[in-house]
Amino acid sequence: MAVQVTETATTPAVALGPAAALSCRECGQRFPLGPLFACQECFGPLEVAYDLPSGDPEGLRKRIEAGPHNIWRYAPLLPVPADVADKPNLNPGFTQLVRADRLAAELGVTGGLYVKDDSGNPTHSFKDRVVAIAVEAARAFGFTTLSCSSTGNLAGAVGAAARRAGLKSCVFIPHDLEAGKVVMAAVYGGDLVGIEGNYDDVNRFCSELIGDPLGEGWGFVNVNLRPYYGEGSKTLAYEICEQLGWQLPDQIVIPIASGSQLTKIDKGFKELIALGLVEDKPYKIFGAQAEGCSPVSAAFKAGHDVVRPQKPNTIAKSLAIGNPADGPYVLDIARRTGGAVEDVDDDQVVDAIKLLARTEGIFAETAGGVTVGVTKKLIEDGLLDPALTTVVLNTGDGLKTLDAVAAGPTATIRPDLDAFRAAGLAG
Repeated sequence: MAVQVTETATTPAVALGPAAALSCRECGQRFPLGPLFACQECFGPLEVAYDLPSGDPEGLRKRIEAGPHNIWRYAPLLPVPADVADKPNLNPGFTQLVRADRLAAELGVTGGLYVKDDSGNPTHSFKDRVVAIAVEAARAFGFTTLSCSSTGNLAGAVGAAARRAGLKSCVFIPHDLEAGKVVMAAVYGGDLVGIEGNYDDVNRFCSELIGDPLGEGWGFVNVNLRPYYGEGSKTLAYEICEQLGWQLPDQIVIPIASGSQLTKIDKGFKELIALGLVEDKPYKIFGAQAEGCSPVSAAFKAGHDVVRPQKPNTIAKSLAIGNPADGPYVLDIARRTGGAVEDVDDDQVVDAIKLLARTEGIFAETAGGVTVGVTKKLIEDGLLDPALTTVVLNTGDGLKTLDAVAAGPTATIRPDLDAFRAAGLAG
């Protein structure tokens, strides 16, 4: 699967493994590797293009399996230097793929149901994957400060990764973020700035800062480093297939915030097929949103190609991006694969969090409640086939969104056996 670089892309001055150039997703124009995120010809989004290894899938598979138990086992497929595993990094990834038989029984799934539980990452969300890749790009381009706009999880991931890498950090969040996520972002000692407004306001501010002298030397992981950052989500696709015995799942349900995660998982599946690491077969990709911020779901149901922005109003704040950058590409992928995009309300999110905890012992944050809730709804509506192998993503830890779920002691008693018996708990 060799990628030929056109004359517009010179030989890269940085060593980022198989990464060969940046390519516009709209017009295909190529540019040298650098801190760019928009095409200079059509203003389309840029993504990393590769010279990937080819001709020896079995050898590549063995090389991956012999690698470290983190995302760096896939270094030959990522925009990172060859010695990435030897550098100071949080080393995220290779999280559990949990066979969820009890949840499957509750939902009526007979074909095999799995939860990819990314709460096991260093800062307890999938954002550690994308930030780990962005850190390597920041190093390569000489940035000294790592930054981002964040709905919460990314702020903590950037703060932790920057400290581990020896970089400064300054991250920007909406002023009304969940308390747990604020603490996790602040504890690493970098600068944390609350912005009066929602995530879209925060993102607009960061886009202005990147063009100002105040932002000199700053790498914004989800702005000027976005092409590299996004590639971290491919490792979810790689791991899922490897953990399934080098097979594609039949169906996968993915939460949608900006939509980047969903598009990159699809990219990862296609790369594995092209490299001969998995057998080519149909797979369906489903997107999940909260009803209070569901611009992609609304566009899918209406048959539109354009995603109209919404003002977020949901407890699933990690997904509360009213103007998702990759929304149109999510629509394309859902339709191309025969999937769908669906949403659930806040009560359904909470019910799904409790259902996953009760059946599988996994305490998901609100985004995980969205994916489980949407999975249930898709099955009930006949859109997701319960007889096929299905993977559901949990992208973060429920300890980050404690305000969303009311729970407490079954009983409070005196410390004696008579009180325990009287509470009706014995036996």
